[in-house]
Amino acid sequence: MSILVIAEHDNVQLKAATLNVVAAASKIGGDVHVLVAGANAAAVAQHAAKISGVSKVLLAESPALADGLAENVAEQVLALAPAYSHILFAATASGKNVSPRVAARLDVAQISEIQSVLSADTFERAIYAGNAVATVQSTDPVKVITVRTTGFDAAPEGGSAAVESVTPAASAGLSTFVGREVAKSDRPELAGAKVVVSGGRGMGSAENFKILDPLADKLGAALGASRAAVDAGYAPNDWQVGQTGKIVAPQLYVAIGISGAIQHLAGMKDSKVIVAVNKDAEAPIFGVADYGLVADLFTAVPELVNTL
Repeated sequence: MSILVIAEHDNVQLKAATLNVVAAASKIGGDVHVLVAGANAAAVAQHAAKISGVSKVLLAESPALADGLAENVAEQVLALAPAYSHILFAATASGKNVSPRVAARLDVAQISEIQSVLSADTFERAIYAGNAVATVQSTDPVKVITVRTTGFDAAPEGGSAAVESVTPAASAGLSTFVGREVAKSDRPELAGAKVVVSGGRGMGSAENFKILDPLADKLGAALGASRAAVDAGYAPNDWQVGQTGKIVAPQLYVAIGISGAIQHLAGMKDSKVIVAVNKDAEAPIFGVADYGLVADLFTAVPELVNTL
């Protein structure tokens, strides 16, 4: 039994999500191979080769794969698929863009966002905004799976896998890379941050959101927001945490002015320590918080910053 993990990278660095997917693959059992599809990505392949549990790294390089176009990456995966029993992607924007194309072409049912491996063909995944866990068993010959990265600790380094070049697949000819606008920030990336400070509708305005900056600076945290805050225009879309945003599980999650709608809780309740500040003592967020403070956030946050 061989498992193919599709690496996420920018041709320079391996994304942290790949380490979590390798950890999930290791729990399935069998040889774990990692596919690095890109251009001038030898450094990424060398990094992937050092991940514990990886037995081989496949490096496919071509201009068609340089920009991670989903159609072209899917063609590369499909070219290798006959040799594998499982194909695993991270449940990120990139992974979710490629995996359904692969599953459809293989005529199998994709298993989405697994958070636990029970056996080689049986997995657990959250449903109903995390209120229930479904046990899913697949009899498909090839199992195409996306992995909720917060469900698995990142695989450590310590491996020494061989790197093997493979023939790149031809361009699918279905899409063309036009451009990319990347949000730049000195703060950690939200999805992988160890500390997250999030604001909700209680912040009141985009201007008021700025009072979270000193707190995030003190904690070395990424900034997040609830959907209500994003919809109101208080925070940018890529800050959204929740069922329809980013799923996070930092060491520390600080929720400021967030009531705790079920969709938001689905995106952060696996955080190791949750701190909530809200003036409503009945707010649902206190049901999952390890530490709760019933207070006016406009008083509490500056006091917290001064104390820190």
